[in-house]
Amino acid sequence: MRIGIDFDNTIAGYDEAFLVAAKARDLVDDGFVGGKSTLRDAVRGLEDGEHKWQALQGRVYGAHMEDATMMPDLAEFLSLCSKEALDVYIVSHKTEFGHFDPDKINLREAALEWMKTQGFFDPNKFDISPSHIFFESTRAEKLARIGELDLDVFIDDLPEVLSDPDFPKDPQRVLYDPAGSNDDVPYDRVSSWKDITQGVFHGPA
Repeated sequence: MRIGIDFDNTIAGYDEAFLVAAKARDLVDDGFVGGKSTLRDAVRGLEDGEHKWQALQGRVYGAHMEDATMMPDLAEFLSLCSKEALDVYIVSHKTEFGHFDPDKINLREAALEWMKTQGFFDPNKFDISPSHIFFESTRAEKLARIGELDLDVFIDDLPEVLSDPDFPKDPQRVLYDPAGSNDDVPYDRVSSWKDITQGVFHGPA
């Protein structure tokens, strides 16, 4: 089995990273609580909010990448993939540099370093080949790459990717939707990596 996985918000979670970065830039006060979507709405509500939000994204995916966390129960899934010698590919729409980032931190290199520290490339942990990591500059390039890899399954948190008319016809499409906000999609929707592990390795619950 050849499994493809999106990166941002599917593998790497950013709620804490966004909160740390926003507080460091005084975009919210120290008492602010909430996830990424709540924070996004708060920052966008500021004067010149869209510019501030895009600049914050650039900081989080670069300078604050070390504050990202693995999605819950993903480690078990990747460990089983390694144990069963399944081919795992990571395909992400990720630009090389963030919006309005004066430091010009390479977002792709930051993501690779984060994966390294999490054990993605460690043969004794998840054992994913670095040659199986693909960062694409546009959604169209991401979809083309998914098609080229001849995947059996692709897992993404964005319904607009899985529903794109140019999404390859062969891979099984799985929407990772822990918030449960997309209950009417015409393909598999799961709320947790535990459910994905169950479906791939143990069959229907």
